[in-house]
Amino acid sequence: MAQLRQISIFAENKPGKIEKITKVLADGGINILAISISSSGDFGVIKFIVDKPDEAKDLLIKNGFTVSLNEVLAIELVDKPGDLHRVAVALLRCGINIENAHVFVVNERAQSYLIVEVEDVDEAKKKLANEELRFY
Repeated sequence: MAQLRQISIFAENKPGKIEKITKVLADGGINILAISISSSGDFGVIKFIVDKPDEAKDLLIKNGFTVSLNEVLAIELVDKPGDLHRVAVALLRCGINIENAHVFVVNERAQSYLIVEVEDVDEAKKKLANEELRFY
């Protein structure tokens, strides 16, 4: 099973922060595949799925950003009503708690993934091994 890693950037919640981050990535030839932004007051977390996560992390750190790189689950979704519920039921049945999640759409809706942050990705994969789920 392939490993998908997500970059999390901890940043002040103020105008221009996304521009600075995306400039570093663009100048470094890093392609952004998915983004999620959450804020709480004066600070926030910006999460990216990119094509070259190790290079992106190094570039962002070099440019003064506070960055972490973590493995996430990427569970394939079918573009039809009720499919997210099907995945939610499988996660519940296996006792897996979702800490954070967002959707990553590939190939103009031909393929999409629920990106799920969990406490222990390896353990979650083991628990989900017998479920009828497809992963990235």
